Amino acid sequence: MRLDKYLKVSRLIKRRTVANEACDAGRVLLNDKPARASATVKAGDIVEIQFGGKSVKVEVLDVKETVRKEEAESMFRYL
Repeated sequence: MRLDKYLKVSRLIKRRTVANEACDAGRVLLNDKPARASATVKAGDIVEIQFGGKSVKVEVLDVKETVRKEEAESMFRYL
């Protein structure tokens, strides 16, 4: 699954366009490397998102095309 779509489906970022912009600005790291929006995400990957002065680091547990709001947090684990 594409990184920007994963960020939206897992609800780490609210909109896919915002996820795209964050990737283009270099604020999203995939396995400690700057990632493009088109990068492929798979279970076991580490995603780090920098929001201003704050950083969120998660491990990808599951990749699903669609998920209910209540189950979205089961797709990742905070580190």
